[in-house]
Amino acid sequence: MLIVTAQDIRRYRKNLLSEHEAGTLYECLASLEKNPTLADVYRRLAQTEASHAATWEAKLRQAGAGVPVYRPGWRTKVLCMLAARFGISFVLPTIAGIEQGAGSHYDGQPESEAAKMSAQERTHARIFGHLARTSGGLEGSEVARFEGRHRAAGGNALRAGVLGANDGLVSVFSLVMGVAGAGMGSQEILLAGFAGLLAGALSMALGEWLSVQSSRELYEHQISIEEQELEENPEEEMEELSLIYQAKGMAADEARSMAERMLSDRKTALHTLAREELGIDPKELGGSAWEAAITSFLLFAFGAIIPVIPYFFFAGTAGIAASVLCSALGLFIIGAAITLMTGRSALFSGMRQVVFGLAAAAITYGIGHLIGVNLG
Repeated sequence: MLIVTAQDIRRYRKNLLSEHEAGTLYECLASLEKNPTLADVYRRLAQTEASHAATWEAKLRQAGAGVPVYRPGWRTKVLCMLAARFGISFVLPTIAGIEQGAGSHYDGQPESEAAKMSAQERTHARIFGHLARTSGGLEGSEVARFEGRHRAAGGNALRAGVLGANDGLVSVFSLVMGVAGAGMGSQEILLAGFAGLLAGALSMALGEWLSVQSSRELYEHQISIEEQELEENPEEEMEELSLIYQAKGMAADEARSMAERMLSDRKTALHTLAREELGIDPKELGGSAWEAAITSFLLFAFGAIIPVIPYFFFAGTAGIAASVLCSALGLFIIGAAITLMTGRSALFSGMRQVVFGLAAAAITYGIGHLIGVNLG
């Protein structure tokens, strides 16, 4: 006979409270949701949490321990209030994180593993993650919520390109001005500029390679877990995929039928689950790490070469002035390019970038001048 300890009873009560909190929160979302299909998704999730709560209540009764009276906690009340005030999409990322933590919390608990609670909580986390990713943040507008127009890959690539060039320009411009302020000649400034360009570009390339490669390895691990879950719990995966299709606006019967068709072939099923649940394209897995590294190197170098070029043609004060003018022009263009992502005034964004860049260069020039005077 299994002996239930005082520590086990405390754990049961903690788990019970967590399930009650989640169920209450999902019922709140269901009551606020204007789309009946999504409201049904939230209610079904709440029913799952209620069944989990019933399991822990039964465990407490079997152990002869009292079942505490549930009262909603402050976090549940605050999240419901925020959802009511700002829209459900405002709280979805937070709820996805809570569910992910709940799945990890159940790892190693034999009672929860037997009831498949950990896997179900992770399913909930993926569903909320999917809703959070595809939500456009405009409550009541299905187009904005599900077309995902705010997550275009092209926008991310543009952002990375602009910021990479900006990093190269600002960092090397500041470096060049610091060396010029110390009273160094054109050759020394060119040497320092190219050293800064190479060091920064290589650092950016290595960082980008590590980032993309780590993402690929993480995606591969997630897909392997999904493959294992598909093998062990096909019905659960079908239910999970059905809920995701419902979250996209399908009727319950249509979503179930679609999920059954998608999971009829194992290879197609795995690719579908990876795309729909994890947001991963198995054919790409986040792109090529080497392509990202080379692109990052070139973009940084492109920005970094701008303040260095004038020193091939000018020396002394003329070289400093030419470098400042070229860098200011480059900063303005980069600032204007940022408006493609922000939608703000190109003139305002460009001038703001120029002011910040010149301020950074002025600081390093002043520090370089002080060091040069003291060393001299």
